[in-house]
Amino acid sequence: MRIGVDIGGTFTDIVVYDEATGEVTVRKRLTDIADPAGTVVQGTLDACPDLARVDILVHATTLGTNALFGQAGLELPRTALITTRGFRDVLEIARQNRPELYNLFFERPRPLVRRRDRYEVDERIDSAGRVVKPLDRSEARRLAGTLRKRSYESIAICLINSYANPTHEAELKRIVADECKEAFVIASHEVDPHIGEYERMSTTVVNAILQPIFTVYLRRLTEGLRNKGFRGSLLVMHSGGGVVDAAYACERPAMLIESGPAAGAVAAAHYSRLIGDQQVISFDMGGTTAKVAAIIDWRPMLTDEYEVGGAVHRGRVVKGSGYPVRGSFVDLVEVGAGGGTVGWVDRGGAIRVGPMSVGARPGPACYGMGGEKATITDANLVLGRLGEALAGGEIRLVKEEALKAVGRVADEAGLDAVEAASRIIEVANSLMADAIRIATVERGLDPSAMTMYAFGGAGPLHAAEIAAEVGVEKVVVPPHSGVFSALGLLLSDIVAEESASCLMPASEVEDEDVEVRIRELSGRLLERYPPASRGRIEAILEMRFRGQEERISVAWRGSVEKAVRDFTSRYRRLYGYTPDAEVEIASIKVLGWVSTAKPVLRRFGCERHVPRPRERREVYFGDWVEARVYHRG
Repeated sequence: MRIGVDIGGTFTDIVVYDEATGEVTVRKRLTDIADPAGTVVQGTLDACPDLARVDILVHATTLGTNALFGQAGLELPRTALITTRGFRDVLEIARQNRPELYNLFFERPRPLVRRRDRYEVDERIDSAGRVVKPLDRSEARRLAGTLRKRSYESIAICLINSYANPTHEAELKRIVADECKEAFVIASHEVDPHIGEYERMSTTVVNAILQPIFTVYLRRLTEGLRNKGFRGSLLVMHSGGGVVDAAYACERPAMLIESGPAAGAVAAAHYSRLIGDQQVISFDMGGTTAKVAAIIDWRPMLTDEYEVGGAVHRGRVVKGSGYPVRGSFVDLVEVGAGGGTVGWVDRGGAIRVGPMSVGARPGPACYGMGGEKATITDANLVLGRLGEALAGGEIRLVKEEALKAVGRVADEAGLDAVEAASRIIEVANSLMADAIRIATVERGLDPSAMTMYAFGGAGPLHAAEIAAEVGVEKVVVPPHSGVFSALGLLLSDIVAEESASCLMPASEVEDEDVEVRIRELSGRLLERYPPASRGRIEAILEMRFRGQEERISVAWRGSVEKAVRDFTSRYRRLYGYTPDAEVEIASIKVLGWVSTAKPVLRRFGCERHVPRPRERREVYFGDWVEARVYHRG
């Protein structure tokens, strides 16, 4: 048996697949934010009492995002940063982009490592990788002793230009690790060996901070599962849409930040291949947020940079408001519009939605657990679009409580409860339609030529109206749509990566030069992650026009000339033109891709069948209509 577990802000979704019978069992459980590991253990036991039969458990978590957003009960570990003398304040200076251009009182996000915890060493390597000033080993040993006395839990090392030559970083790490045996020590060339000192330093610091948190969490989760009889492998989804084992995940926890949302896009990509849809909008509306991704030729679109802990404005990440992390991320657009998102009235009397959410507890007012704020779920219940229960009958809905909560919003806005509920749904749908435009139109894609795959606890409920607003003509609601991301965990392949900076004009790079670097990176990948030897290696070039920061990834097809053609073609498709500038290869990346055994999804034949409605219910769609309600199965 195999199990997929996706921890969301409101629900933890569990899918159990029995290889012998092909049977799929699903469960939803309210997430205990204070004890997510306990939620996973208890939820898997509810779904599969005999854990000894489970070969693989694949897990997705929002622990990293929650920690950096300041979730109560998650305390950040004491972390130190070591850098080259003169560069102590790079973390604070950051970039000059201002999230709020005209706000004179704007404050940058506080540095994740305080200035008193940032240390300097004498050394210098230039941008070509030449040693200008050797590392002062005696100073490094003294510093290591100081760090040990101050009992840091994790230590990040980020020396200037180490992407071009990591020898000083590697030597400094050995000295510090020998002295500070209880601390986690991580160097920037291990997690982000690319140009851009601030982004590299930020990525390294985020990794260092999350290492103790994830190690303790995954250790506790593993022990909890073992105590209940689990003897299989624990795999963890990463933000790029692949899975890795728990040990590798603990080494690079920053790559797990968006693991849950990525799983839904992977599941949509898998189904799109089965059905034959080449251009797909993955629309995932859960209890806390709605996520949108574009899937082209059966693969989710990826990006190489993300800002964790930052602000989001109508689906766009506000640059400079969070902490940059570089790596492979499914290119998601996220808005605060989930079932538990709050509807409220602004000073002008207009109804607004989000970004506040009531979470798992107390949840929407209609859950009957003490919630008083009107949410999107309450609005749907008032309008008759929801029945008496959710999550397969686990949660009984109380319509009277929903009417009270929506009624308070209605009174403030000068409307009746039905009008207020309808307005909440309209505003939420508008937010989600904007997110779809950002994920498609702003990426050079035409949504009217794409198919929407709607899933998540609330996605199918809103899909038709949103599709009509953005011009999508075909909507697919897959089986098990309420736990689709958890199913996506069982459809994911093992994917690990290694990369290296290679900032050179493409015209000066020979094919053999690229092949040599790919072989080096492949060897490093297999050394760090042996399971990759069972699969295939894929090489990717990240390219850009000279003078531009934005990079585009293209697959290596054995020729620099082909890579340049692929890059310019994709650039033109995205931006409508190509500048008159030299093309550069910014970096080379290799992926170790191990295909996993996928659940064999049952195919249903068409039979002549006259469905009978389960009930009839008054539902509001601009007017009250009598709607027939069918059991989907």
